[in-house]
Amino acid sequence: MERRRMDAALLVLFLGHLAAALEVPLDLPQPPTITHQSPKDYIIDPRENIIIHCEAKGKPHPSFSWTRNGTHFDIDEDPNVTMRPHSGTLVVDISRAKAEQYECVYQCTARNKHGTAVSNNIVVKQSRSPLWSKEKIKPIVVQEGVSLVLPCRPPAGLPPPIIFWMDNNFQRLPQSSRVAQSLNGDLYFSNVLRDDSRNDYICYARFPYTQTIQQKQPITVKVLNKEPADERKPSFLIPSGPSSSKTVLRGQVLEMECIAEGLPTPEVSWTKVSGDLPAKRTSFLHYQRTLRIVNVSESDAGDYRCTARNQLGSVHHTIHVMVKAAPYWISGAPRNLVLAPGESGVLTCRASGTPKPSITWAMNGIPIENSPKDLSRKVEDDTIIFTDVQPGSSAVYQCNVSNDFGYLLSNAFVNVLSEPPRVLTQANKVYQVIKNHRALIDCASFGSPIPKITWFKDSRSSTLDGDPYILHDNGTLEIHIAQAHNSGRYTCVARNSIGIYENHVSLEVKEPTRILKQPEYKVVQRGKSVVFECKVKHDPSLIPTMTWLKDDGELPDDERLIVDSDSLTITDVTESDAGMYTCIMNTTLDHDSASAELTVVERPDPPTDLELTDQKKRSVQLTWTPGDEHNSPIQKFLIQYEDLLHHRGHWHNLTEVPGTKTTAHLKLSPYAHYTFRVLALNAVDFSRPSLSSRVYKTEPAAPDENPTGVQGFGTEHDNLVISWKPLSGLQSNGPGLHYKVMWRQKAVDSDWTTVTVANNSKFVVSGVPTFVPYELKVQAVNDYGAGPEPAIAHGYSGEDLPVAAPENVQAIVVNSALAEVHWDPVPFKLIRGHLKGFKVYYWRERSLHKHNPHHVEKQILTFSGNHTRGMLPGLHPFSLYSFNVRVYNGKGEGPPSPTQQFETPEGVPGTPTSLIVTNPNLDSLTLEWSPPHVRNGRITGYTLKYQQVNNSNELGPMEELALPANETSVTLPNLKYSTRYKFYLNAKTVRGAGPAISGEGVTIMDEALPVSPFGNVSSSVGEDGALISWEYWGPEKNVYVEYKNKNSEAEEEWQKELVNGSQNIVLKGLKGGLSYRVRVVAKGHHDQPPLLSDEVLVTVPAVASRQVDIATQGWFIGLMCAIALLILILLIICFIQRNKGGKYPVKEKEDAHTDPEFQPMKEDDCTFGEYSDNEDHKPLKGSRTPSNGTVKRDDSDDSLVDYGEGGDGQFNEDGSFIGQYSGKSASRDTAEGHESSEAPSPINAMNSLNSFV
Repeated sequence: MERRRMDAALLVLFLGHLAAALEVPLDLPQPPTITHQSPKDYIIDPRENIIIHCEAKGKPHPSFSWTRNGTHFDIDEDPNVTMRPHSGTLVVDISRAKAEQYECVYQCTARNKHGTAVSNNIVVKQSRSPLWSKEKIKPIVVQEGVSLVLPCRPPAGLPPPIIFWMDNNFQRLPQSSRVAQSLNGDLYFSNVLRDDSRNDYICYARFPYTQTIQQKQPITVKVLNKEPADERKPSFLIPSGPSSSKTVLRGQVLEMECIAEGLPTPEVSWTKVSGDLPAKRTSFLHYQRTLRIVNVSESDAGDYRCTARNQLGSVHHTIHVMVKAAPYWISGAPRNLVLAPGESGVLTCRASGTPKPSITWAMNGIPIENSPKDLSRKVEDDTIIFTDVQPGSSAVYQCNVSNDFGYLLSNAFVNVLSEPPRVLTQANKVYQVIKNHRALIDCASFGSPIPKITWFKDSRSSTLDGDPYILHDNGTLEIHIAQAHNSGRYTCVARNSIGIYENHVSLEVKEPTRILKQPEYKVVQRGKSVVFECKVKHDPSLIPTMTWLKDDGELPDDERLIVDSDSLTITDVTESDAGMYTCIMNTTLDHDSASAELTVVERPDPPTDLELTDQKKRSVQLTWTPGDEHNSPIQKFLIQYEDLLHHRGHWHNLTEVPGTKTTAHLKLSPYAHYTFRVLALNAVDFSRPSLSSRVYKTEPAAPDENPTGVQGFGTEHDNLVISWKPLSGLQSNGPGLHYKVMWRQKAVDSDWTTVTVANNSKFVVSGVPTFVPYELKVQAVNDYGAGPEPAIAHGYSGEDLPVAAPENVQAIVVNSALAEVHWDPVPFKLIRGHLKGFKVYYWRERSLHKHNPHHVEKQILTFSGNHTRGMLPGLHPFSLYSFNVRVYNGKGEGPPSPTQQFETPEGVPGTPTSLIVTNPNLDSLTLEWSPPHVRNGRITGYTLKYQQVNNSNELGPMEELALPANETSVTLPNLKYSTRYKFYLNAKTVRGAGPAISGEGVTIMDEALPVSPFGNVSSSVGEDGALISWEYWGPEKNVYVEYKNKNSEAEEEWQKELVNGSQNIVLKGLKGGLSYRVRVVAKGHHDQPPLLSDEVLVTVPAVASRQVDIATQGWFIGLMCAIALLILILLIICFIQRNKGGKYPVKEKEDAHTDPEFQPMKEDDCTFGEYSDNEDHKPLKGSRTPSNGTVKRDDSDDSLVDYGEGGDGQFNEDGSFIGQYSGKSASRDTAEGHESSEAPSPINAMNSLNSFV
């Protein structure tokens, strides 16, 4: 009972710490862990340095040592061996030593203060590729039909070489069910043939490590054929005997072979006696001689039978297979164990094998029985149990599992730590997953004791457990089918008894990538273009990449293939473009793909190899070989012929056969030189014609047929023309073709008249009676005889004009527009030709109305065929008509019948010619009209209808008034004032009323009633404009406001502003400081005058200008003062220089008053500098318009006089001043001298400046 409790406790501990096999962060103390080592059986290349790997991690970083052949290997004493820094990897420099001396068993040890880890035993062997021993091989001479074995026996290498047989030209020798290579490399012949004789059977051995190939001496085989070999039943060359056995290790490849000899060559088959062959792991090689089973398991043990069988019998061999197993892990190698002080745990080393392996434990590389005792540790077979571990108990434990076929060595440490939790997953990591896919959100953690993981989402209202969330033991949160609402921020919390740690990650659920429009199967003709579409929908936050493949490979590098964002275009398609095209849309999370096949078609190649067989007088058989179909099946073949005798250069269609046939039986005509060609048709087009066949000539014969289309007719009244369709050259059947033409009068007992006609297709018989029936025959004749008896054709001699007119002609009037004419038929003899029909000539003599004029306009109505009556449509009512009837034949018309007359009855009249509304009054309107132009009878009166029309064009009730025929006007009283009316007037006869004419009229307004529908029109002026308001009670919808300047001329038009159904509007176009007349207008029908409101006067106050006057700005005044002062100084200097030269007699006056508008002058000649005129460099003139526009006076030119205050200023011819300045100009004294002049006074300068400003 206690034992069971202990087992249960161990099971709980084991399950509880199953997840403890975590990576310990390297910043925490831990024993060594070997991370990389060389394989157990380590084959090296003797030409390169030997590198024996041993890498390990731990905290502190471990130190390394080695044993060689079980004893300590002192690396420092061997100058050829070095150990890499911070590593246990050995590097052996073989440049100074031989590799053979390092073929040993090595083991690496990694240790730190927490424990020791050891590697596997690494057996180092160098690869070997020994040479073939030289030997002289005698030729092998055998009798044909016997079996033969050519031995290879390659030298033993490490690893074993790969064997193959070749000839002197390095070509592999062909193998078959008769000749095959065995697993050991020998070449077996089940029976030899004479063709097996050769002198270059060479066995080659390729050694994979050194990539060298060794060659055996060539073997010569000579096969004799002295006598036929006897057939024999099979027997096995290998294996020998009825049974054998084979041992294979679990997980390896089982290969069994049975090679049999016999004549005929036997066939080999395989069965498993004790069960079925594993289909997925089984294959047959070397023409069924070798059975191969991969990844062998214990279930593959048993008896296998191979059977060799030919026509003479069979033979069997049984192979007993035993499956052994080197040790292998059942539930994986022991896992590292991390325990907190006081915790318990289990190390398990559970393995199996055949035979059952033994298990031994070691601690830090020392057998556990020799290790220090530890009360917290208990070893039970394949398990070590730890209870209540304490700090300092960390160590590395080695588990060694071995049997006769191998061993397993595993290191697993026990690390006693006390650590708060930490989450190893990157903080704020963003997980992206496709909708409806599984989402895995990691929370890799570490801590001792092992942390407990809980998950929260967004608000952390509750832990995430239960559907749809799955929490794995390693802390990973799984959402089996992610949806959009699963997106958000997740928090994983790791807790143990020491602390707590949080980590935040995000999940984004993306829309899947889907191909909406897949590429479609395409069939395209060579040389055309094709487009494969691939329209895709994807999540907009993911970056898509479109890739196109052809036959699962990359697209050819060809500029004809154009890849766009959603399509692939192939231009100028060739046959090499055919294949399967796949579009793949990849994103970082998913992909979608679709494929379509491209078939390139072309018209077929022309048939070839035309051959004529089964040749007869009138037939031949044609055969051919079809050309390439170009992916489009041939639908039919067209056979054409050319007649080189009669129609050279022209090909004619002869017959067609289905596309599945390649022969045709051709019917031929005599006396022809045939050549044939064939065209193939598929869905694209006809092929080019094949090459022509050879010429096939047929013998002449009498004609097989007579001319067709025989007919007789006359071109004159006394002749008969006999014509026919002549035979073609091919139809003539021989030379000397001519025609035997025969005729006789029908219904008269007379003989046939015969003539012979050659090279023509008609014959004219003259002097015959008019229009008499004849019987005709035309027979073909050639040098080899006459054709068959011809059929009788019928014809007539020539026609003449009819000599009689129809009799008993009369007319029956059906109605006012239709009459029916009757006549008696004309006797056949009097028609004198083929009756074509009758013609009725008719014309309108006049209308029966007294006012209508006389009409004589003839019309003709033709009635084809043998008729005795006809209808005359489209007649005028109330009219007198005349008519006659004539018969006509192929020659023309006969005489007319006597002219007859008939009258049509009255009809309804036409529309009145006019309708005018006159004399509109307040309550009446006068209508005037003219009678219809087309009366069609006697007018019996008029009907007038009228109705009101309102402003929305709706019609009121209809009023009707009957008027006598003699009136052409009427006044309608008692109408409503200011109203529009619509009128309809039509005329009547005894047959009824005709169509109406319509018109409209409006009564005038009643001046005694208020006219305007407007009231309380008012106005107010604001910043946005003038607001006009009013009241309106009228029906009119077209309302607008008119306005114009009060002081404008009378003929000035009013300005309009439309109103959209409201009773106010803001006028924004009014100018300030003006008064406007404003009124509101309602516009009704176009016949009605507009309705006006009372006018209001709107005055818009003047608005102060918001523009800044530049002349009042301080900066501008300062600038002008500076310019004026500069100009004044320059003028003074200029005047002084001129005064010295004597140019100005009144210089003082000039100095006293300067023109502020002058531009700067050049100091040498006082002309204007920058702005001087290029054409006139004269000194100062009387006036000048300033170029910069600073001073202007309306449209007149400025002058120096303009700046005075009443004085007159004049210039003489050279530009000097004449006269006196007055006002503000003050005189000043000027001291004249040769070298100096007095500066102008400040007062004068200010006066000039004031005058300028």
